[in-house]
Amino acid sequence: MTHGSKIGLSLAIALFSFGIAATAAEREERPAQQAERPAQRAEHPAAPAGTRQAEHHEGPKGYKRVTEPEGWNKRPAMTDKRTFQHNYQAARSYRIGPYHPPAGWTPHRWTYGEILPRAYWAPEYLVSDYWLFGLEVPPGGAEWVRDGADAILVDVNTGEILQVEYGVFA
Repeated sequence: MTHGSKIGLSLAIALFSFGIAATAAEREERPAQQAERPAQRAEHPAAPAGTRQAEHHEGPKGYKRVTEPEGWNKRPAMTDKRTFQHNYQAARSYRIGPYHPPAGWTPHRWTYGEILPRAYWAPEYLVSDYWLFGLEVPPGGAEWVRDGADAILVDVNTGEILQVEYGVFA
C-alpha cells in the first residue's frame, strides 16, 4: 500500500469515527430536549435547511359556528308539486368531501318526476344544512339528498324527485 493510500484510508476512518460519535451525542441530547418542549400530536420530518420550522397553533379561540338563518326549519306545507318541477344548474359549487354511492348503484343523471331509490335517502346522503349550499327550504314531506355532485329534492313519502340542482357539490 502506498503512502497516499494509507493517509486516505486513515482520514476516512477518522471521519467515520467522528460521525458515529456525533450521532451518539445527538441521541443523548434528544430525550432532554423532548422533556423540555410540550407534547405534540404527531412528529413531522425535519424541514429542509434554510426554511422556517412550523410553530404549534392552538386553533381559534371564541369561534362561533355558523348559525342557521332565521326560519331555516319553518317548512312550507306541501303545495302544488308543479312549482318545484325544475332541473337547475347550480350557480356555485361547494367542496365538502368525498361521495360514496350506495353499494351496487351506478351513476345516473336524475331529473324531476323520476323515482329515487330508497338507498339514496339514507342519513349519509341527506343534506340537512341545505342553506349553506344555496338550496331553498324544502316543503314539508320533502328532503334534499346528495347524489355525486347534484342535490336532489325528493318527496320522502313517494320517492318522487321534485327538483334537481346539478353541480352543487364539486
